[in-house]
Amino acid sequence: MANHTHAAPAPVGGRLLNATTLVAGVLVALMATLLLVRFIFGLGSVTNLNDGYPWGIWVVVDVIIGSAFACGGFSVAMLVYIFNRGEYHPLVRPALLASLFGYTLAGAGVIFDLGRWWNVWNMFWPGSVNLNSVMFEVAICITAYIIVMWIEFSPTFLEQMGREDTKRKLSRVMFFVIALGTVLPMMHQSSLGTLLVVLGVQIHPLWRTPLEPLLYLLTAVTMGYAVVLFESCVASSAYRRKIEMHLLTPLSKIMLGFLVAYLVVRFGDILVRGALGSAFAPSLEALMFWLETACFAAPLVLIGREADRRNPAKLFLAGILLMLGGALLRINGFLIGYETGDGFSYFPALPELLVTIGMFALEVLGYIIITRRFPVLPREA
Repeated sequence: MANHTHAAPAPVGGRLLNATTLVAGVLVALMATLLLVRFIFGLGSVTNLNDGYPWGIWVVVDVIIGSAFACGGFSVAMLVYIFNRGEYHPLVRPALLASLFGYTLAGAGVIFDLGRWWNVWNMFWPGSVNLNSVMFEVAICITAYIIVMWIEFSPTFLEQMGREDTKRKLSRVMFFVIALGTVLPMMHQSSLGTLLVVLGVQIHPLWRTPLEPLLYLLTAVTMGYAVVLFESCVASSAYRRKIEMHLLTPLSKIMLGFLVAYLVVRFGDILVRGALGSAFAPSLEALMFWLETACFAAPLVLIGREADRRNPAKLFLAGILLMLGGALLRINGFLIGYETGDGFSYFPALPELLVTIGMFALEVLGYIIITRRFPVLPREA
């Protein structure tokens, strides 16, 4: 690996109790209360799910979108360890921490949405395994990846506890763990797209394509880099730290490369399938398609030039737009463009929304606590 010198990570320090953590704590407590009601009285007590829409925002937002937002760790680790771009190493731990919370909570979100949640262990029971199931592959891969990420991140805790001997022993097998941490998310992110392929004619033509696995993988990597931009800008502002523009500027160029690849595949597929006419029909699906496309295309205009990529505000806005574009791609495929037949409709109930907001609040709370008390962000003078 190329020789790069970096400031060692260090805890940010400071008080844990502030306005942000207090609000996040209240939202988490509210979420926990609603989930208690859900687990005792069933899904119908807190959600608007029905036979036509068995999946709502707990799956689409918390799991499918949440796991894509959590691809920052995988995207940056791929640059550092696979493509030997060691200069990005300072971004690995903060990106991995965000991914760790995103995926762990996405795994929990699946359990929230299961009708018979007490049977979740069945998917790991050899007699219940269905090797032809896309959902089985997603469930096993995400479970394995959560374990892999905790192992990848464990040196942060070992350093703080002074267990350098354990850290050294772990480093001998870390190459294998990192390799798994690159392969597993590629497998399940593409398989989340396969779920739409399986649904077939129930999906609107604008999102009904056998290339959906590739589109989901490309956007997951792009969203991963976008989240790194977003997280770096927010952390720098919140902790009054110097923003790492020497890393974020070239990283954003790599992100745009993946974005261009996605847009070429996306519109090439629509043209080849003859589905472009659906984009001009007077419908909600067409409107949402163009909104999704605008969010993906805007960063090319916003930070297409080298000078613009040196502007933190433009990088931050581009990151938000790409996160929104990737989220809309998934909402449009699984909810807006999903046609289950006459007589069914779905809009999330207030408790559903509060649980999802609580999940993101828990991520924010966890990120603040760990970065303040453990060596995650690079040390500053």
